Amino acid sequence: MLLNVNGEPTETDATTLADFLAKHGFEGAVVATAVNGAFVAKTARDNTQLAAGDQLEILAPMQGG
Repeated sequence: MLLNVNGEPTETDATTLADFLAKHGFEGAVVATAVNGAFVAKTARDNTQLAAGDQLEILAPMQGG
């Protein structure tokens, strides 16, 4: 299925947000996630189903000032 991840089209066979993160190199990373503009807490990623065309945002914290 085709998703839009951080503005880039991305093909995946993941069915949940947690599955997507594991399959695309984010497993264990400290990131904030949103699906279709709605924040998804880490505890909800296993139950967050993905569908073709979904918009994912995956953001890592940055330091600086």
